[in-house]
Amino acid sequence: MRKLPSVLLLLLYMSAAGAQTKNADQVDVCIYGGTSAGVIAAYTAAMSGKKVLLIEPGKHLGGMSSGGLGYTDIGNKYVVTGLARDFYRKIGQHYQSFEQWTFEPKVAEGVFNDYIKKARVPVLYEHRLLDVQQSGHHISSIAVERVSVPGSSYRITAKVFIDCSYEGDLMAGARVSYTVGREDNKKYNETFNGVQLLDGHQLPDGIDPYVKPGDTTSGLLWGINTGSPLPDGSGDKKVQAYNFRIVLTNVPGNRLPITRPDNYSVARYELLLRLMNKHPWSSLKDGFIWSLMPNGKTDINNRNGFSTDMIGMNWDYPDGSYAVRAKILKAHEDYTKGLLYFLGHDERVAPAIRKEMLEWGYPADEYTDNGHWSHQLYIREARRMIGELVMTQHHCEGREAVTDPIAMAAYTMDSHNCDRQVINGMVKNEGNIEKGGFGPYPVSYRAIVPRASEADNLLVPVCMSASHIAYGSIRMEPVFMVMAQSAAVAACMAIDEGTPVQQVRVDRLREVLRTNPLMDGSIPEVLVDNSDTAHVRISGEWTKAKHGGYGPDFLTGRTTDKPGSVTFTPDIIHAGAYNVYGYFPVLGAAAPETVIRMFDGKQMQQKKIHKAAMRVQGQSSGGWVLLDTQTLKKGKSAFVEITNAGTEGMVAADAILFVPVKK
Repeated sequence: MRKLPSVLLLLLYMSAAGAQTKNADQVDVCIYGGTSAGVIAAYTAAMSGKKVLLIEPGKHLGGMSSGGLGYTDIGNKYVVTGLARDFYRKIGQHYQSFEQWTFEPKVAEGVFNDYIKKARVPVLYEHRLLDVQQSGHHISSIAVERVSVPGSSYRITAKVFIDCSYEGDLMAGARVSYTVGREDNKKYNETFNGVQLLDGHQLPDGIDPYVKPGDTTSGLLWGINTGSPLPDGSGDKKVQAYNFRIVLTNVPGNRLPITRPDNYSVARYELLLRLMNKHPWSSLKDGFIWSLMPNGKTDINNRNGFSTDMIGMNWDYPDGSYAVRAKILKAHEDYTKGLLYFLGHDERVAPAIRKEMLEWGYPADEYTDNGHWSHQLYIREARRMIGELVMTQHHCEGREAVTDPIAMAAYTMDSHNCDRQVINGMVKNEGNIEKGGFGPYPVSYRAIVPRASEADNLLVPVCMSASHIAYGSIRMEPVFMVMAQSAAVAACMAIDEGTPVQQVRVDRLREVLRTNPLMDGSIPEVLVDNSDTAHVRISGEWTKAKHGGYGPDFLTGRTTDKPGSVTFTPDIIHAGAYNVYGYFPVLGAAAPETVIRMFDGKQMQQKKIHKAAMRVQGQSSGGWVLLDTQTLKKGKSAFVEITNAGTEGMVAADAILFVPVKK
């Protein structure tokens, strides 16, 4: 790894000693926030030949992707491109698979660290933003302080800044317009924004909210807020709940006991007891999304009415001081650890649940410098920029399309609960939304840049410009990485061309991403999707299926229909060896085998892919299957053909991928 400049080392030493400094480190691109997006942005800019500095307030890189969120929120793998896709391929290499969408935190962090080492990016750990200096609408420099030495100061000047933090602190420091909370539905003519009292992750009817049941003078149980909900669709400043994505293990040799945590109080879980009395749990999965990761570990998420989400306890976080945020983070940690301890030790919990809970513990090989607990609170949403374009529900559902796409999203419009109140004498959660049914849609470049009148050298790919409900669809780690790569390419273009980021030519940006997706000059892979009419020929009777495949749709055909085929013809630009993969959605009435004919330009061969090879991993409905390794000539002489003849049941024709074999 490239050594830090001696001046920088000296300044860091001075900062650690509590000294004040007026010196500045000068870079081309300064990235604030070592999240997954921050790492990808830093790697992209450095590989593009720019001098880069990455600033991370904590001790680790990767944000939620190394902080416990191993059960990747995919939506549709078609939207995961470039270095984001490369990240999941590198995770796959670790687990000896093509791609891997479920993984251990330490493995993810190792991959992020490898990106930084390869690109020789200096990282300023444990430093946080103090101020932003601007000349007009141009950011000239920022000052950061060492977290352990409040009041210390170190200034960085840069040509372009990228805010990759979950909180949007650099954006806010630059006085860029932003919002917190939920817009009223009327603002953008939406239907799923604002106050929403629905059944998702809800408490059942009839649970008394008072400390002494029926006695309104006894006070509310812990976790229930005062006040009454506004009418449906009303805007407010409430923020969807945060939580920790919990990593536990049931492997005895790696398991540490869940002990009584700091500030433990059984009163926090009285509402859970009342829920269990009304609807007894049969297993821990009645209260948690208990997803299994490799090597006996978990990614545990919120489920149902009372779980890991600390509902209504985070409203002050987005605009809070560092002290306020630290207090909120600590409260979430105490609550979550206390919940696990409560379920394993409180005698009012059913014996079977206690026994099941005691089979799990903290993994000794994860988060070894943080008491085996995640370093990252799941900040699902904090500030959201109001940029040149605001992504809304209409973009998600395809009623509006952008003209300058730099990424795609596909996840359900998703918001966790924002509040817990007394409604009609009962406890109810409010704010949960899960609305999907749409395919991949493009995200605008204008949604990651501020208005030109506010900051002309800043990009914001994480706290990007979107309404609350649209952000709920876009805010997934793979999409953050894709947007961050686009932001970094745009930053480099703005520097090279001497233009504000708002004037970057998006068509040229997209060309860079298309021809050099891994930012290392390697040969790009070739994808042929069934919707690519220029490279796909269809014969016979096939039906389009909208959900569950790769991309906007896929084709299905039965042998009882008119026999036919779907032929995928790649346009090979670089001759050489390619691994050829087919994407297969898992179908309920799938044929035992799928017949495939492959022509490499010289000879034809036929293969049968058994449905057992078509597996689902994580939040997915299909996956890639290696068909063959072929040496292909430049041009369009090769093809892959999927037929619905010669077998019984349903056959899918979705996408074929040609991946260059690295020498």
